[in-house]
Amino acid sequence: MVNLHRPLGTLIDGVDPVLLTPQNAGWTYTGLRVLRLAPGERRVIDTGEFEAFVLPLSGACEVAADDQLFTLTGRDSVFSRVTDFAYVPRDATVELSTVDGIDVALPMARCTRRLTPRYGPAEGVPVEVRGAGNATRQVTSFGVPGVWEHADKLNACELITPDGNWSSYPPHKHDEASECEVVNEEIYYFRIAGRDGFGFHRTYTADGEIDVDVAVRDGDVFLVPRGYHGPCVAAPGYPMYYLNVLAGPAKERSMAFCDDPSHTWVRDTWATQEPDPRCPVTTAEGVR
Repeated sequence: MVNLHRPLGTLIDGVDPVLLTPQNAGWTYTGLRVLRLAPGERRVIDTGEFEAFVLPLSGACEVAADDQLFTLTGRDSVFSRVTDFAYVPRDATVELSTVDGIDVALPMARCTRRLTPRYGPAEGVPVEVRGAGNATRQVTSFGVPGVWEHADKLNACELITPDGNWSSYPPHKHDEASECEVVNEEIYYFRIAGRDGFGFHRTYTADGEIDVDVAVRDGDVFLVPRGYHGPCVAAPGYPMYYLNVLAGPAKERSMAFCDDPSHTWVRDTWATQEPDPRCPVTTAEGVR
C-alpha cells in the first residue's frame, strides 16, 4: 500500500517544502506544490495538464499568466487572515514574484478544459462555522463548487481547528458514485501553530485494508485515496490548519460525501450545544 502519511521533508523539491504529483501519490487527478520564494525571487511554473490555485500561506506575491497580472496581498500566516488567491489554467506559463518572500501553495488537479486566469478576492471567500462544542471548526470555502465555479476539476478549501477541538468529524468518505457521494481523491496539508505543535489524523476503510492513526506536525501531508477520514484533532495548545485538495472523475465538480453510519448520530447532538466562540478564527480583515 502507498504510504499515506508524508511527513515534512519527505516530499521536498530543492528549497520547496512539497512536490506531490499524481504519480508519486499513486493516483490520477490530485496534486499539491508548496513553493518557498526568497525575498526578491521570481519563479516560472509550467502548469502542463494541471489547473491550480495560487494560495499564499505566508507573504505576498504577484502572479502573471496569459498576459494577466494579479497582485496577491496574502497574509502573515494561515492563522492571521483569510487570503486572496488566483486561479491559473492548464497549459500555462505562470510567473510568481515576491518582494519580501513567500510560502505559497498550489493545489492542483489534472483536467481537460482550459479556462482563463482569474483573481479571487479575500472579501468574497465565505467563512463558515461548522459543528458545535469541541467539534467546532472554521471552514474557509475559497475554491468549492457553489462558491468558485471557475474550475474544471479542482476543489479546495481551508479549515482551522482551535486547539483541543475535533474536525473532519463525523468520519466521512467519497470513494464511490452513490446517492450521497462522488469519487474524489483528497489531500490534507497541515500547518500547526506553536513550536513543536502536533495533532492527530485518522483514515480507515470498512474492509480494514486502510487503518491509519498518525500524529501530524507542521508541514505534513496526508493522502486519502479512499475510505473514511476523520477526525483531525488539534492537541491542546496547538491550533491546527489544513488545506484540503480534492479532484476526481466526475463530470461536474462536487465535494459530496457520506458519513460513517456508525458515527453520523453525532451531528444531531450539535443542536443542543453552543458553537465554540473562538470560531471563526479569521476573516478577510484579519484575526477575529
